[in-house]
Amino acid sequence: MPLPSNQADASNTNEPAGSGLSTGFGRWAAALSSPIEGKIVLGPNWFASVMGTGIIAVAAALLPVKFPGLFLIASVAWALSLLLLLVLLVVIPVHWIRQPQTFKAIANDPISIQFFGAPPMALMTVGSATLLVGSHYLGKEVALAIDAVLWTVGTLLGFITAVSVPYRLFTQLGVSNDAAFGGWLMPVVPPMVSAAAGALLIPFVEYGVWRESMLVVCYGLFGMSLMASLIIITMIWSRLAHFGSSGSARVPTLWIVLGPVGQSITAASGLGMVATIAIPEPFAMGFKAFALVYGIPMWGFIWLWLPIALLLTLRARKKQMRFALTWWSFTFPIGTCVTGTSQLAHNTGLPLFQWAAVVLFAFLLSAWLLVLIKTAQGSISGKLLTPPIASPSPKAIKG
Repeated sequence: MPLPSNQADASNTNEPAGSGLSTGFGRWAAALSSPIEGKIVLGPNWFASVMGTGIIAVAAALLPVKFPGLFLIASVAWALSLLLLLVLLVVIPVHWIRQPQTFKAIANDPISIQFFGAPPMALMTVGSATLLVGSHYLGKEVALAIDAVLWTVGTLLGFITAVSVPYRLFTQLGVSNDAAFGGWLMPVVPPMVSAAAGALLIPFVEYGVWRESMLVVCYGLFGMSLMASLIIITMIWSRLAHFGSSGSARVPTLWIVLGPVGQSITAASGLGMVATIAIPEPFAMGFKAFALVYGIPMWGFIWLWLPIALLLTLRARKKQMRFALTWWSFTFPIGTCVTGTSQLAHNTGLPLFQWAAVVLFAFLLSAWLLVLIKTAQGSISGKLLTPPIASPSPKAIKG
């Protein structure tokens, strides 16, 4: 799901960042030692690359229509997301330890701080991908253990983020009237990811009070994230209506709106299916019915917001919007729409949902390939590693 303007507008700077493999790799190595001229800035937004890659494996595993090469795609995405996660879990914490001023700057920036929601979602996405895809290589027990650990850590970290980031925004950080953007969803979406990912783990929890408690906790996390997301989406709509769109690298974050929408459908459907093995009737059937009663109307909103976000993105491109890490917002949110649509297909058996999931999956793969190539180019050149320490604040305009 995305990234802060701190790194979002890095490619818009005119400062030479060097070129060539040696420069790019040198800057990455510098993040672990002494940064070149102290200009390297690595934020939590880099974990969006893990989210955007891992969701491909999850989406492929849940896709209702299978085709040749699908499992290979899922396997490559899982392996790459796991590798990216391991690298970032080493590089970024060490970078922050050696440059504490970088971490402080991110925590004091009203834009960059929002993306502390990315690491917990990255952990849980890789965990789900490991259970669904990695289990074919690691074995069920090992994959389950990895997923359980990543889900537990991601859920705890996500809850802390969902509380602490809004609290700091409410009490310490100044924002303008047109400041609401898709990134505000990042710290409050992790509990929804916990709910969706937790549904995969419930069948493995001991039957009885533990399994029932797990189900209740997941529904609680679902509600926690849903209510906060609805409030923020309303604020984003209001900002667009009153002030317009910035036309800058902040625009791709509008796609993040699809994240809590698609993930909530995935969570409701997944939890509804496992409710029958967790709690007694008639409550189990009620939760199963809720999966469709909630999921289908919410699915309709996907097809309203998707063209709106696309049109605003095309408008921004005409205004010379350049590449930035915010482009990863095109991946994870669309991936959650794939998983949500796939779950509705499994629950209803309707070809409408089956083929809609395939279309969205093709869109996901196309967006991922584009963003991956652009990110690799920016990393090798070093441009994405040397953004301004403080986020630019693009002004929203109409016309």
